[in-house]
Amino acid sequence: MIDFEERGKEIVVWLQQEFTGIRTGQAAPAILDSIKVDSYGALVPLNQVSSVGIEDARTLRVSPWDAGAIASIETAIREANLGVSVSSDSSGLRVSFPELTSERREQLIKLAGQKLEDARISVRGSRDEAMKVFDKQEKDGDISKDGYYTAKEQLQNQVESVNKQLDGLYNAKEGEIAE
Repeated sequence: MIDFEERGKEIVVWLQQEFTGIRTGQAAPAILDSIKVDSYGALVPLNQVSSVGIEDARTLRVSPWDAGAIASIETAIREANLGVSVSSDSSGLRVSFPELTSERREQLIKLAGQKLEDARISVRGSRDEAMKVFDKQEKDGDISKDGYYTAKEQLQNQVESVNKQLDGLYNAKEGEIAE
């Protein structure tokens, strides 16, 4: 049971991270978290070579700590294919988020739905693993029939709780995309 609780929390955190990577119409620094920049011959996360701030609702400001890194940061953001436009000036880069089209919104909602389904599949897999443990314990006589059914019921309650959290995350992301 404890294993499933931990696994459920991990799945919820994973889905939250996946959803931060799905771009909405508003500027969010988290969307740049996955970008790796070539800095002095090594690929490092963008947040280790610059600071990222919100300039306005649709624009992020990337301020590199080394002005020589502007070109490599710009290249990394363009190659990440996030659907944003990048322009540079003497003090850094400006990352602009274009208005989402209705077609793009549908694609993003579909992508969020796929991520939700991946999370649900992980939950089902974890539940099945826990059920196998219960079945083995019951077969070996380690737990009674009542204990077996109680454990199954508690596990199902935990599964429903995790699925409710996942649905809440999805509904929030869907609303964010639809704005």
